[in-house]
Amino acid sequence: MDGISLAPIGLLLLVACLIAMISRKIGLPYSAGLVAAGLLIALVPEGPQLPLSRDLIFNVLLPPLVFEAALQLPWKEFRRELPVTLTLALIGVGLAAAVVAAGLHYGLAWSWIGASLFAVLIAATDPVAVIAAFKEMNADKRLCMLVESESLLNDGVVAVAFAVLVAVAGGASASIGSVVPAFLWTLFGGALIGAIVSGLILLLAGRTNDHLVEITLTTLAAYGSFLIAERLHASGVLASLTAGLIIGNFGSMGAISDSGRPHVLSAWEFFAFLANSFVFLLIGIQLVGVPISRLGWLTATAAILLVLVGRAVAVYPLANLFRPTKLKVPFAFQNVLFWGGLRGALALALALTVPVSVPERGAIILCAFVVVAFSVFVQGLTMPWLVERLGLTRSRASRKVAAAPVRP
Repeated sequence: MDGISLAPIGLLLLVACLIAMISRKIGLPYSAGLVAAGLLIALVPEGPQLPLSRDLIFNVLLPPLVFEAALQLPWKEFRRELPVTLTLALIGVGLAAAVVAAGLHYGLAWSWIGASLFAVLIAATDPVAVIAAFKEMNADKRLCMLVESESLLNDGVVAVAFAVLVAVAGGASASIGSVVPAFLWTLFGGALIGAIVSGLILLLAGRTNDHLVEITLTTLAAYGSFLIAERLHASGVLASLTAGLIIGNFGSMGAISDSGRPHVLSAWEFFAFLANSFVFLLIGIQLVGVPISRLGWLTATAAILLVLVGRAVAVYPLANLFRPTKLKVPFAFQNVLFWGGLRGALALALALTVPVSVPERGAIILCAFVVVAFSVFVQGLTMPWLVERLGLTRSRASRKVAAAPVRP
């Protein structure tokens, strides 16, 4: 342990606990409070300075975030909404990325590869703050499912598309004959690896009733699926997502003991809390050191506007395709899907992996930080107000039903 100081980590954990307590008391979104605390920590002389690297986010903090979110998704409801969420994630990511890439290329003269890389990575949504607000407000159950499952699928698609673009930026052939197989392997290879790893883990878990062993095995599933997939050039995000879905839904059929399941879920809530705390605190700490010139501010502002327009194009037209069906998405839900498309850990992790050969790499990282900060402070802080304003809390909906006149 020589050379490794645990003091900064301990201090950040203490700050995270205090912010969580204060946020709950005053109704402030937790992620916004953490970023603000990170900004203040960075201004303190001799304050803890931990680097926000690609490896830290991608290999340490991201797997538990993806796995825990998937672990909690009930398969029946997830499958029912799959036509909507897959459409938003697959076609929606493409539309949003096309709007942002075209705007940056024609408006700011970015190269196509630089504009495309940023457009794809910034399409990754992170509804952590939104989902936390939903739980506090007892928001509509279907709305919660749509926001969370769309974000998970969205992240998987973004990770796949970004990996293909990075390969092209690194000199790989951009022909359909080479891009399509790479895309398919990254997509389906990740899901396959997640399924295999989780299947093996469930076989082992079925042989024990020890909740500590079960927690350890699920930890191996989250990190093992992610790291193996990345090593084999498949999508670690999709691998961890698939593993979480399988263990969360099929593990309850006997592989995870009835006595152990509450312990497993509680442990993963804790792991996700830790990961989210470090991500948003480190975002705040790093923001202070991001050099932004006048030109940088103009570029970042243009990026924010393009990202919002791209998200609108991705949500409203596609959601309205389901208007004549049983899966109709109410307009109020569409507004939440649009404004609740916050950016977070995955967008920053991908931005930090942009090849140095891309001319706009510095601008991409700068814009990613600014867009994430905007989404956390502006969109995140106004989401509770928007949900309440739209009448999407279950308590308010029940009051409306109770107040409705009884027809003879």
